Amino acid sequence: MIKNIRKLERRKKIALIAHDNKKKDLIEWAIHNKIELSKHSLVATGTTGKLIEEALDQPVVKLLSGPLGGDQQIGAMIATGDIDVVFFFFDPMEAQPHDSDVKALLRLAVAWNLPMACDRTTADFLMTSRFMQEEYSYELPDYTHYLNRNI
Repeated sequence: MIKNIRKLERRKKIALIAHDNKKKDLIEWAIHNKIELSKHSLVATGTTGKLIEEALDQPVVKLLSGPLGGDQQIGAMIATGDIDVVFFFFDPMEAQPHDSDVKALLRLAVAWNLPMACDRTTADFLMTSRFMQEEYSYELPDYTHYLNRNI
């Protein structure tokens, strides 16, 4: 069996997402990590991307707002290998009108074995990992059995 290996370059493609009640936390975290984030390519959902771009004075690829399809756009980028790391500060205490999209995005990040942080503490651990600053290779999950199942 051939193993599929994915290589993350030194310059990572980072997705940044935050629910309304967590945008302030993500912006503060991004400002605290401004120098490190400047070494990577940033992609974000609508309003979050605008706020981060202004706070960091660094270009951010801005997608649609999360509820309008931005979460799904990032999910598609995860599935196609166009996102390396996800920082998604979500609000666990408030239901979102697009909860199904949020759940799908989180499921895709796990399904494709991506590093992901959903709170500031985990984001700090992930951002300070040596793997954020160097190339990193890992084995992609093999979904052949799923694709070849009898339905």
